Amino acid sequence: MIKKYSVLTGVLISLILMAIAISVYPGGSTYDETSVGFDWRRNFISNLFAARALNGAENPSVIWAYLGMILFPVSYAIFFINMAKKIPDKGAAIIIKYLGVANILFTFLTVTRLHDLMLIISTSLFWTCVVVITVFILKTRLHLFKVCCVVCLLIFYYSVYLWGISDWNLLPIIQKVNFVTSTLLILGLEYFTKQEDFAHIRSARQKRIIG
Repeated sequence: MIKKYSVLTGVLISLILMAIAISVYPGGSTYDETSVGFDWRRNFISNLFAARALNGAENPSVIWAYLGMILFPVSYAIFFINMAKKIPDKGAAIIIKYLGVANILFTFLTVTRLHDLMLIISTSLFWTCVVVITVFILKTRLHLFKVCCVVCLLIFYYSVYLWGISDWNLLPIIQKVNFVTSTLLILGLEYFTKQEDFAHIRSARQKRIIG
């Protein structure tokens, strides 16, 4: 039972920890250093990890944010390992499994001074796994998940676009939308798909042998 709901449990605990971090954030954003508390429209999640808040006060949210950031990638990695077992193509399964596990390290390192570089690496690993999963979802009869996967990818690439053009007005909001939709997708795929959904898909090697 514990193993079955490990992804859900990890995500829920992480959300609680991040909620605590947000609730105790003193204040300040790149738009208004005198603001009080965490502004969902203006603050980035990364603001929670600074030793001092943007208003100059000591930041008590750090410890809670760190704990949450440890659990999130671990929960996602468990999902990717489980999802890899459902995919019939061995090569694709290896990509999903090992990139998903490697993402733990790079996601955690996004809270260091190497934030920008680690963020690029971690998001690349995470979304590469999602793209591979999407390719196989599109070959199934899981029509709702086909839409969900495509929508999540579009939101992610839109956030990349906003980052590229330095749109700091909209990016904080899209960052959170991206996080929510991708987390819901992961939970949906974890608990509402099974190996049988992909059983009819043949790998490239199987096709060559049959051909």
